[in-house]
Amino acid sequence: MQNVYVIGVSCTAFGKQPDKTFKDLTRQAFSEVVSDIGVDMAHQIEQAWFGNCGMGTFGQRNIRGQVCFTPLVSERVFPERVPIINVEGGCATASIAFHGAYKDILSGEAQVSLAIGVEKTFFPNDVARTMEIFEGGIDQFDSQEWTEYYRRAGDASGKPFQPNTGGGTLFMDTYAMQAAYHMKTFGTTREQIAYAASKNHAMGALNPKAQYRFTVSPEEVLADREISWPLTRSMCSPIGDGAAAALLCSESFLKALPKRVQERAVKVGASVLTGGKYRALDEPGLSHVAAKKAYAKAGLTPANINVAEVHDATSFCEIYQAEMMGFCEIGQGGPFVASGATTLGGRLPINVSGGLVSKGHPVGATGLSMIYELVSQLRGECGARQVANPDVALAENGGGVIGFDEAACSITILRR
Repeated sequence: MQNVYVIGVSCTAFGKQPDKTFKDLTRQAFSEVVSDIGVDMAHQIEQAWFGNCGMGTFGQRNIRGQVCFTPLVSERVFPERVPIINVEGGCATASIAFHGAYKDILSGEAQVSLAIGVEKTFFPNDVARTMEIFEGGIDQFDSQEWTEYYRRAGDASGKPFQPNTGGGTLFMDTYAMQAAYHMKTFGTTREQIAYAASKNHAMGALNPKAQYRFTVSPEEVLADREISWPLTRSMCSPIGDGAAAALLCSESFLKALPKRVQERAVKVGASVLTGGKYRALDEPGLSHVAAKKAYAKAGLTPANINVAEVHDATSFCEIYQAEMMGFCEIGQGGPFVASGATTLGGRLPINVSGGLVSKGHPVGATGLSMIYELVSQLRGECGARQVANPDVALAENGGGVIGFDEAACSITILRR
């Protein structure tokens, strides 16, 4: 098996962009990932993985990647006859695309493979269509199974299951129940969750690609409109549009590229996917399982990680995922985050991109936006939000739900 390297990354600005089409976003992400390399090598791409969740709501239910790349092929910007594999895994979609490209190189099937995630979730004046996209992230055939699971969880957490009372999605209610259970079990506080939200909004203010570029104090976070107790609007990720991409290659291919490309290349230490189940409330989550596998594959431990991006669809998730990644003891995520350990300049900076709550969360692009951020960090190219001399980075990205587990979870470890 071959070593795998990321040689190019891109990410559009995230936000509500009704004027941009899926094809527009695809073109932008692709042109920028090729430009990032600094060498014209688009026609050496042998395989592509296209991630998207919601295009069917816009009317394109099949051959999504092929449709979005048709203009680029016609213009000879993207090579002809390249197979494009369409993938979907809820909010983990782009990470699944990355994993596919990674396995292309690892297996020797290809020397150069592209991963791209493209998403639009914003419909002006049509909330129902936006909700249609998100409803696909949970079982639509046997809803009584998860309804009963959440009712039991609500009883255990002290927060009865009452979906969609605050204007958010069902997923915000499931995160809120998890937060309530964590608060009841470990003493985690709303103030600690608010600190995580405030910290990430401060980071997003430094990120020119972030959807929200303003600061919010912990007090303002707590005073914001309630979505699902204990979560307020400032603690929850917004809907939006965007795209991100990564170009991967083998070590032998990299050695034939100019030195300036080799110097900016980032090695993939591990790429792991796992699948969820209906777990007991006191059982560690799916991401904990994925992280343990990734550390073993990379020959590393949590202590080796210098910077991380975790899936904070709500700010409680940063607290929880810090525990699941092994960055602190289980139950201690609240004090760990509130201590400043995850801030820029802290012991382990997390979500210096602004995270999902500030950077934004166009679901099918999110995982690759994490890769973009971490590759940029390892290269030392993040400007005001640059972490000091990172060598090892970790991305955690989950998608869909099965009870309190993600339906799919990805852990990626990158090394300078």
